[in-house]
Amino acid sequence: MPDPSAAASAPTATTTAYEPTSRTVPTRAAERAAYDRETVHAILDDGYVCHLGFVRDGAPVVLPTLYARVGERLYVHGSTGSRPLRTAGRREADPGLAVCLTVTHVDGLVLARSAFHHSLNYRSVVVHGTARQVTDPAERSAALDALVDHVVPGRAADSRRANAKELAATAVLRLDLEEVSAKIRTGGPNDDPEDLELPHWSGVVPVSRTYGAPIPADDLAPSVPLPTYLAAGCSTG
Repeated sequence: MPDPSAAASAPTATTTAYEPTSRTVPTRAAERAAYDRETVHAILDDGYVCHLGFVRDGAPVVLPTLYARVGERLYVHGSTGSRPLRTAGRREADPGLAVCLTVTHVDGLVLARSAFHHSLNYRSVVVHGTARQVTDPAERSAALDALVDHVVPGRAADSRRANAKELAATAVLRLDLEEVSAKIRTGGPNDDPEDLELPHWSGVVPVSRTYGAPIPADDLAPSVPLPTYLAAGCSTG
């Protein structure tokens, strides 16, 4: 399996935090923002699906898609049937595709005494930048392995690699982590003092992710054992 860390020209971190910009400083609840790489990476590594936003023919488009982080770079999976994804920075002279990528986890439902103060406990990351299609064969192969292993670590080596037809139908974009911010809310409701005596329950309903027992495919041969990486329970990398 190719080493994803060997992806061509992969950027490396030079500081412990991302530099805030006018696009990454929240206009509301700025105290919840975080820019340190450890926090940003942890939020990204704990998710499966990102939402990729861009402008197509003058109108906004947001696509949910798989992603994987390799160092200071995100790889995003898409279809070559999407013209913006297919042509994004395919040649050096191309400007690439201006995008905004988001990842969000919901950790709790925050129920306040007043409707106005209901909220969510969450962890989110927003990335602004220019996405470019991966055309180098070695980087492309490593990126596809990273995408599979991000969902279930070890799975890339335990599955058939994409053939030429499948590769032709798959677009892989890379987005460097440069203009990045995280935002996190924790804790209980922020009720107004005058509402504290109201007879309404307030508090937090925790939300967590769980995995069920693996269900074999109907046509799976009984002789094929459950992989060790699943027998120990699914987990994110």
